Amino acid sequence: MAEDDASKTEDPTAKKLQKGREEGNVAMSMEIKSWMILMGSAFAVAVFAPWMMRGVSHVGSTFIFEAHAVPMDFPHLRLMFSDIFIRLGIILGPLMALLVFLAIFASVGQSGFVYSPKKMKPKLSKFSPKSGIKKIISVKSFIGFVKGIFKLTIVTAVAFGLAVPLLKDLELIPGFELVDTLDRMHDVAMVLLSATVAVMAAIAALDFMYQRYAFIKQMKMTKQEVKDEHKQSEGDPIVKSRIRRLRHERAMQRMMAAVPRADVVITNPTHYAVALEYKMETMPSPRLIAKGIDEVAHRIRDVAEENDVPVVENPPLARALYSAVELDEEIPAEHYKAVAEVIGYVMRLKGQLPPQ
Repeated sequence: MAEDDASKTEDPTAKKLQKGREEGNVAMSMEIKSWMILMGSAFAVAVFAPWMMRGVSHVGSTFIFEAHAVPMDFPHLRLMFSDIFIRLGIILGPLMALLVFLAIFASVGQSGFVYSPKKMKPKLSKFSPKSGIKKIISVKSFIGFVKGIFKLTIVTAVAFGLAVPLLKDLELIPGFELVDTLDRMHDVAMVLLSATVAVMAAIAALDFMYQRYAFIKQMKMTKQEVKDEHKQSEGDPIVKSRIRRLRHERAMQRMMAAVPRADVVITNPTHYAVALEYKMETMPSPRLIAKGIDEVAHRIRDVAEENDVPVVENPPLARALYSAVELDEEIPAEHYKAVAEVIGYVMRLKGQLPPQ
């Protein structure tokens, strides 16, 4: 396993990251979620706590000030507790909704929306005692344990350091009015929550960077994996080379099959050959139907001679047409005069035009 990790020296490709995303494997920091929920709780304490406490107090006042009026038969108790749960739900609902929203936002904000049916699909291996033991004693579990102890130690130290000065008058609190006691508890809670949020923000930032690093390290690839993925994406170079060769051979066969219908082949005479077709009744200008150099030029001349196609030597014109005209294209205007002289010469040889 160590050798495999050592050989994974290449950064993950976009395809590897996308595949991991489809499988639900993304960088995710749970500390970010904890920090967001804690920050939402602090906000609720600062903004909603007085209103929520008044609402809860009002609901509970029935059992304190009107205890004698509480019905004890089951039907009335059921209705009363149903009403209490509804009222508490209305009071605590905004806080619960805020915390749920922050938890979802923390997840989506880190890696975007991830839908992975594969991640939710049950696997028998997850219920294996062997797999469970491996998870318990894994390096990842040990790091998580150490991280939890470190986080608890830091938060406890900060909270204790702030709480001790604030609670110097603890022995005087029993003599305070209830409202004053609640206000004092609210102030202490706000200080402790603010400090905890600040500490957790630093821990969450560090954990997020670590999770990104660990995720990229986990997704790293070997050189062979990168090559294999490139082959799958782009195709095997050997297969692609063979396909290109077959396409070239077929194009060459089609070009050679067109040479017999040419009206003239113009040569260099040894290095270049171009075959032109010109049907005066149907074509506005001659068309190049075959061209080649060296061995291909020899084959064009051979096919032309086998099919009694006239071969005319004109090195400058042969080179110019080879460079300027593609297969199945008409001759450009700048070559009309030179080509017309060659075709006129061929037509006079065939007796299609009177001799000059």
